[in-house]
Amino acid sequence: SRELARRQIDSFDLDTLDAILTNAGGCGSHLKTYGHLLHEDPLYAARARVWDRKVKDIHEWLVQTGIRTPDIPVEKQEVTYHESCHLCHGQKVVNQPRQVLKAIPGLVLKELPESNWCCGSAGIYNITQPEQSAKLLLRKVENIKQTGAPTVATSNPGCHLQLQNGLGGCASVTQPVTLLAEAYRKESGAKN
Repeated sequence: SRELARRQIDSFDLDTLDAILTNAGGCGSHLKTYGHLLHEDPLYAARARVWDRKVKDIHEWLVQTGIRTPDIPVEKQEVTYHESCHLCHGQKVVNQPRQVLKAIPGLVLKELPESNWCCGSAGIYNITQPEQSAKLLLRKVENIKQTGAPTVATSNPGCHLQLQNGLGGCASVTQPVTLLAEAYRKESGAKN
């Protein structure tokens, strides 16, 4: 892990970057710990601390820099949001994904009961503890159905796959930034 962190740091010119963005809760959670991981390394400790300060979840960055609201509303779309454990508990990024979703005109955010409860993916938990994972997924799916939203947004690939498998076809799963990008594309298509 330390060797991979060193290689990652070496592949970026940290002095020229405002931020290093990640859109996966689990990956971002680890990327933000290079300072701790390399704290005893005389060649990398200082650079790793700079790295940690610059790594941002995409939602953090969009809120920090100011999300531009799309000019054209999307057709009314109800969405609920599942918080990735790594994003909300690990990175403490909770409100920003909701702010991204709320910036999309026409999108209606329906709060998910127990939104910050694990869906059962948890890295490889769904492989190592399949029975408990299935129980967590069932509880999550029931809560999603309770919202009535046809779309679930989440910010971690493991959660995305877990939810997609658990929901079957009763709701689609996507990323908040994907919904924002779709709104921007609709806007640019209308201007042409």
